[in-house]
Amino acid sequence: MSTLSEAYADSPLHLQHIIPMDFESVQTVPDSHSWPQITDFPPAVRSDEELTIPIIDLTAPHVVELVGDACRTWGMFQVTGHGVPSILLEDVESEARRLFELPARQKIKALRSPGGATGYGAARIAPFFSKNMWHEGFTIMGSSVDHARELWPHDYKRFCDAMDDYQKKMKVLSYKLWLLILKSLDITEEQVNWSSSDGALQLNSYPCCPDPNRAIGLAPHTDTLLLTILHQSNSNGLQIFRDGVGWVSVSPLSGALVVNAGDLLHIVSNGRFSTAYHRVMANQACHRVSIAYFYGPPAESLMVPVCETQFPLYRSLTVKEYISIKAKHLEKALLLIRI
Repeated sequence: MSTLSEAYADSPLHLQHIIPMDFESVQTVPDSHSWPQITDFPPAVRSDEELTIPIIDLTAPHVVELVGDACRTWGMFQVTGHGVPSILLEDVESEARRLFELPARQKIKALRSPGGATGYGAARIAPFFSKNMWHEGFTIMGSSVDHARELWPHDYKRFCDAMDDYQKKMKVLSYKLWLLILKSLDITEEQVNWSSSDGALQLNSYPCCPDPNRAIGLAPHTDTLLLTILHQSNSNGLQIFRDGVGWVSVSPLSGALVVNAGDLLHIVSNGRFSTAYHRVMANQACHRVSIAYFYGPPAESLMVPVCETQFPLYRSLTVKEYISIKAKHLEKALLLIRI
């Protein structure tokens, strides 16, 4: 049975697309990171309801309907009442900051290999853009021990403990959200044909940018798997694109986690649920950190659009197949599997 890590190994990257810039060594935005003028789409509607993603208390009596409506209309929402201790959110963010504050020469010791899926490096979407992003990341799939030992030979345990604990909590929360989503779609677990799950933890760093009007933190994209659960530090940057409105900021809410639908959920729901098209803006005031947990089925699982009352919009394919298509075509991936 292939793992997610092995699925990504089929699409190796060149080192030029993996090694982040040493952001501490620059005082201006170099041409390699200078994007064309980045402007927001003017909002067509200005009501608060249409400019704010839904906030859902997972203990609410009608949570199934709330989650389903948020997935249909936005593809993204914030959750409270999720049961993840605030001290753990603080710990995992603190350990992520400890990692990204290391000197560049130290972080490179845990560099992701060209065919690897874990370790330190630039965003996997980097090859699709002519300019680099104001971002560095660290990916964990399962144990983080090997890479952590490269970074802290004698002090890696606290990092590993925080990441391991966080992944366990995220897996439980992801499954809870997945069951709510299935209920909102009137789909049983048996209909989706898999009984286990896989996941990846992505630590993101957006260093202070001397000229955020010329740079971008993370270029517009959708996530590949079923769900993403995001903890973002207390600074703005994340934005979601909504048709008829434009780019909408997703402001941090203390104690809340951001949930967004990925491509695989869009496929399984037969297009009923939106895949969230989002980006991250650069920030001049502070160093922004976020922690994303990507949740999905095992790589060999077959993704079948569930649609009893209409024809399928997408052909069935395995998770591994879709990851390969997305790695080669990015935003065109869904179009290429449309029937």
